[in-house]
Amino acid sequence: MRRLVLLALVLAPLFAHAEPPADQWFTVLLDGRKIGAFETTRVVKNGRVTTSQTLDLSLERAGTTIALTSKETTEETAGGKPLSFSSVSKLAGGETIIDGKVNGSTIAVKTSTGGASQQREIPWPSGALMPEGLRLAGLARGLAPGTEYSAIAFQPSSLDAAEIRTRVGAAEPVDLPDGEATLTAVEQTILLGGSPVKSRLWVNAEQIVQKLTMPVVGVELVLLACDRACATAPNQGTDIFDRTLMLAPRPLARSELLRGMRYTLAPSDGGEPLKLPDTGEQRVKAEGDALVVEITPAPRAGASDETQPIPADYEPNDWLQSTAPEVKALAKRAIGETKEPGAQMKTLETFVRGYIRNKSLGVGYASALEVVKKPEGDCTEHAVLLAALGRSLGIATRVVDGLAYAPDFAGKDRVFVPHAWVQAWIGGRWQSFDAALPGFDAGHIALSIGDGDPWRFYAGLDMLGRLTLRNAVPLPAEIVR
Repeated sequence: MRRLVLLALVLAPLFAHAEPPADQWFTVLLDGRKIGAFETTRVVKNGRVTTSQTLDLSLERAGTTIALTSKETTEETAGGKPLSFSSVSKLAGGETIIDGKVNGSTIAVKTSTGGASQQREIPWPSGALMPEGLRLAGLARGLAPGTEYSAIAFQPSSLDAAEIRTRVGAAEPVDLPDGEATLTAVEQTILLGGSPVKSRLWVNAEQIVQKLTMPVVGVELVLLACDRACATAPNQGTDIFDRTLMLAPRPLARSELLRGMRYTLAPSDGGEPLKLPDTGEQRVKAEGDALVVEITPAPRAGASDETQPIPADYEPNDWLQSTAPEVKALAKRAIGETKEPGAQMKTLETFVRGYIRNKSLGVGYASALEVVKKPEGDCTEHAVLLAALGRSLGIATRVVDGLAYAPDFAGKDRVFVPHAWVQAWIGGRWQSFDAALPGFDAGHIALSIGDGDPWRFYAGLDMLGRLTLRNAVPLPAEIVR
């Protein structure tokens, strides 16, 4: 879902070459089926330029419909100087609002998630531009084949800046809703954490985007320029959840998962090399085009983890509201008289498993405070609540996204399913806790580690759909000891 929101970043620089239309619509297709609409508007008034980009999608996940809406609005001077921005993201009923004002080298930011608001000041990314600045910066570039350049684009929804590398290609015929047209092909690479996101766009003689393609979980996402009626026509819906599953080469025994496993993972698309994190329980080594991943249910004796906790791992944020009175009260209620941090996390793990009574795929992604007030959801809700409860007790925590082995899931046998769990800093090392499943074992493969922010979470899931598990064997006894 994060990759879908990156559409705003991909499209923005392409309006750099000419005066863009005041209003433009796109129909959004995934795997050949219509899933939504994208609209971009630009208004110039009193020397200021306001650009809005709205994405409205409907996806399915294991038979459950998930609605995603993201609207980003930016305000700049006529010369492209960033002034302010806002972002409203809605996912399966949950809403996140971000408002920011750029003050030179800093941003005054106000965020609201799950009924809790927070104000803070953060650095403005050096050299970052918003849509009008990107438009002006690209005026001199033109569309001559072979032209290459890069720009830094700011994304309000995640408060991130991404480098976008652009290469202009040749003109070629392209099929559009209104018929075939000769358009210039443009290749782009977005560098925003995790694996680079690559896309291809086609622009007309006026240098306005007419088509965009981007890979998403092993299928092709396509945007086609058309009129409003075309873009807002009824969605067809598509369930891409099956494509996020990774098949195991054989059934994995419970005894193997409790002992330790060695996996050989390779990219199925021949694209960018895979990158997985090392943790106290997971060790990763490159071997040709593949990665050898060794996982033990507990950190090995004598093993050290280089990623020590940072202050932010102890602190509240927009998604882990660990200082909220409701969260603190729930943590104290859960642990009772338990004092030792490791025992506290085990107690919290069991508590969260029972506290979230309604196990549902329809929530999307809720914050910890939202889960406290309405205990329902899937693995992500279990993870953010557990992480926040741990932080409220002074324990450093982080949210892990990855894959977990399931003997059977949604009619599929021996598959690894997208999953989230928690790591806590216990006894000088990171240890995993999983409140959504019976606990952590070697069937958990970490793809990335974050702070509970959904945009960081979905960054790791960009690898889904391009993973192949070549081999899975138990770890030798001498390694497990």
